[in-house]
Amino acid sequence: MIYVMLVVCFIASILLTPLVKKLAFKVGAMDKPEKRKVHHKIMPRMGGLAIYISFVIGALAINPGQDYHYPILIGSVIIIATGILDDIYNLNAKIKFVAQTIAAIIVVVWGGVQVEFINLPFGGQLEFGFLDIPITILWIVGITNAINLIDGLDGLASGVSCIALFTITGMAIIMGNGYVIAISSIVLASTLGFLLFNFYPAKIFLGDTGALFLGYIIAVMSLLGFKNVTLISFVIPVIILGVPISDTFFAIIRRLVNKQPLMAPDRSHLHHCLLNIGFTHRQTVIIIYAMASFFGLVAVIFSMAKVWGAILLIVTVLLIIELIVEKIGLVGKNYKPILKFINDIRYSTGKNR
Repeated sequence: MIYVMLVVCFIASILLTPLVKKLAFKVGAMDKPEKRKVHHKIMPRMGGLAIYISFVIGALAINPGQDYHYPILIGSVIIIATGILDDIYNLNAKIKFVAQTIAAIIVVVWGGVQVEFINLPFGGQLEFGFLDIPITILWIVGITNAINLIDGLDGLASGVSCIALFTITGMAIIMGNGYVIAISSIVLASTLGFLLFNFYPAKIFLGDTGALFLGYIIAVMSLLGFKNVTLISFVIPVIILGVPISDTFFAIIRRLVNKQPLMAPDRSHLHHCLLNIGFTHRQTVIIIYAMASFFGLVAVIFSMAKVWGAILLIVTVLLIIELIVEKIGLVGKNYKPILKFINDIRYSTGKNR
């Protein structure tokens, strides 16, 4: 049944995307070129609506057997409505934040999707207590926006989301979580159908409609797959979403260093930096796909590692991330502490010789 539904969702997305493109032109959901963006002509956005309708077809066809299924769907309606309005009218950031928070509250309070505790690797539990609800809401809202932040190149956010969903589905298969397998794979199939029109050169953009929905569903599915597990397992969804989380984290650091507002847009995100050092549009997207795939592979290895092996792996990954950040100037051209340290050692060694 699930395999048939995946094919249906994939084909539905392919058939719906051209229709959504025409609708975007009619309602004025257009993305105009500007200094911060890389495209040079007016493009239809709101493409995520095709993904969402395909997802709903699949989600309503399955037998969920879970109390949080319909709260998740209702939360997604709020997210989609917010995205559509933003794609047409360019909503204020505060309005979008409030809508995202309401959707997260519905999932957390009504649906009962909460991270209440994690099992510590050396014994005992870390109870979140009254913080379990705000922590879970913060995760959902944070990841929802993280996917939106990387939506800067043709096929980038949709492709990275596909890789994250593929990894989450794979991990859910390993853990035997049927609900996460079903929903994640349905969204994956729907997004792959849309990606045929969204990869460079794109015929339609995801828009906030798609980016916010994908971020929302990925955030919720990653929580359901790893809630109330060990500290080591709790890190897995963070690793899976390594690209958007890293880009968001260093965007915050960059703005703090440069004394800019945290919500201020700029042209210094990961994809901008790769373009600035000479990679083409297509090459940049493929490089970030490779990074996302690397994080997905690390997550799988991490899930099978012992405690000390997992710790060593995460330290190594963090070091690699830091070196890439310094090399491409993600925080700033002058932010190179480790590279400067390595150069100082080389200089001292060469001088002593």
